Amino acid sequence: MNPIKDAIKSEQCLFDTDKVSDQIVFSEQFFNLLMEQKDGYSDIIILCIGTDRATGDSLGPLIGHKLNHVNYTGVHVYGTLDTPVHAKNLHEVIDSIYYNYDHPYIIAIDACLGKIEHIGYVGLGKGTIKPGAGVNKNLPEVGDVFITGIVNFSGVMDMIILQNTRLSLVMKMADFIVFAIKSALWKYHKEMSIAKEEIYEAN
Repeated sequence: MNPIKDAIKSEQCLFDTDKVSDQIVFSEQFFNLLMEQKDGYSDIIILCIGTDRATGDSLGPLIGHKLNHVNYTGVHVYGTLDTPVHAKNLHEVIDSIYYNYDHPYIIAIDACLGKIEHIGYVGLGKGTIKPGAGVNKNLPEVGDVFITGIVNFSGVMDMIILQNTRLSLVMKMADFIVFAIKSALWKYHKEMSIAKEEIYEAN
């Protein structure tokens, strides 16, 4: 399976949430990104951006809600249905993350608008995202890795389009992403445990 490369961001791969094979590849690629960072960062921060006040923008808080009880040392979730991270508090949350963690590895998750043929696709790539850019909000770029969900098409009156996105689509995309993240985190911490045991036995 060859994920579609987005024409706008060549480093981003897109995955079809209707395909189980894409979910497996997405989880594997996300795991590989985690393994790349294992030696340089203090904590893993899953930053889920969005608000439940607009259906299309609720992808991040839904994912945060579903991941909030994941219990791995060094993994922290920001942005849930109860405590969302959105335009009004994003600056404050980012400052708090860098204040509390020495060198955090931030996985930024957000909904976005895109081409009509890519609705329902999930993007994964290295680098930052700029939340709110599609609806003309000036927010800080954030992330070492980004996950985006294309919840609707981009056009005129984008905010209204976000507000009228089907919840069933957003839920399906959230489940796709959460399953892949949980699988990758389980595999990642298994690898880390094996590595620690080998170091312990060597000493």
